[in-house]
Amino acid sequence: MDFTTTLQTSQMIVNELTTGAFVHKMQGLLFKSQGFEKLGQKYLDHYTEEMEWVEKYTNRMLDLGCTPEVNISKQCKLIEDPKAYLEADLEIQREGVGMLYKMMPTLACDPTTYDITKAYLADEEEDQYWSEEQLDLIEKIGLQNWLLKQM
Repeated sequence: MDFTTTLQTSQMIVNELTTGAFVHKMQGLLFKSQGFEKLGQKYLDHYTEEMEWVEKYTNRMLDLGCTPEVNISKQCKLIEDPKAYLEADLEIQREGVGMLYKMMPTLACDPTTYDITKAYLADEEEDQYWSEEQLDLIEKIGLQNWLLKQM
């Protein structure tokens, strides 16, 4: 069986996810330094969760006899304003969820990677919904009240 598509897809996910995870970690540290302990911890926990997905995809590539490449070279600027960061991160999440949906049919010939990606997609959708809920909450209770809840 040819696993070329699986390997290419997995490698792309690992590279993108590693970059995103690191940004989440740095944003978490930034938010904690601003006094937003809960928001900072949310993103630090998100980093850990995302790195677990990186590990799953990396192990799958290793199982298929492929040595993964480390290719993380994007420059990302941290965003000090928590609301602006939520908005920016939500756009990235929406794009990522859309890409994962498009990838699913190409992984159908590899049930193992398909199942990993299906679970990862569900997790990403949950993260997207959380961001949407937070922005909705900001609209309902006001930014200052929301920020107080993040301390």
